[in-house]
Amino acid sequence: MASGLARLWPGQCAFCRCWCRGPLCEDCEVQHPVDAGPRCALCALRLPAGTRATGAMRCGRCASHPMPLSRCVAAMDYVFPWDRLLLGLKFGERLEHAPLLAARLSRAIALAQVEPPDLIVPVPLSTQRLRERGYNQAHEIARRLALPSGMQSQSALQAQRQSRLCALTLMRVRHTDQQAQLPLDERRGNLRGAFAVVKPVHGLRVAIVDDVMTSGATLHEAALALQRAGARDVQAWVVARTP
Repeated sequence: MASGLARLWPGQCAFCRCWCRGPLCEDCEVQHPVDAGPRCALCALRLPAGTRATGAMRCGRCASHPMPLSRCVAAMDYVFPWDRLLLGLKFGERLEHAPLLAARLSRAIALAQVEPPDLIVPVPLSTQRLRERGYNQAHEIARRLALPSGMQSQSALQAQRQSRLCALTLMRVRHTDQQAQLPLDERRGNLRGAFAVVKPVHGLRVAIVDDVMTSGATLHEAALALQRAGARDVQAWVVARTP
């Protein structure tokens, strides 16, 4: 309903600020199409141009040291102008950016033809961080993935309707330094033991949702926590992947 009304009433394009119906004007839609390029199946890093896009392709690092995921889907690279929207959502209380970002992620999920999960869980914030920010940007994206807008095929839509969103399954039980402030080689240690699974996931297929993936440390530790709790399959869905 909200997305339908947005196309009836004029607003400003999220990028160029011209008046349009919908989150992006026609010119910006053309300049920033859905990213369908080949990516590593486990960490979503972009693979060399010309690589045949399949759900089994891995980068060199994941071939020898794989992420504890069955699949990782990213909608785009973390580059201009998408980085402005993601930063605004995460630190600037620009919640109006969440529907556009979630729609792009929904399209990427549909194109990837991933196995539909039983449970969708956003990466949680610590109680202190949630109190400071007032909202969890990963949850703002994840809760919109259950809506039909952005899905490109009826089969993908039906598959996603079978999934259930739960923001209280995976919890952050230890407050940590912000990952962006740490060197890449210190990020895994910063998050070790930070996540706990507090609702049953045994035998379930779970998808973790986050806004940006940089080193992969957050998703790595969250996936391990879910696997230790008995999840039979864990995948990750992220809006943007740092190149």
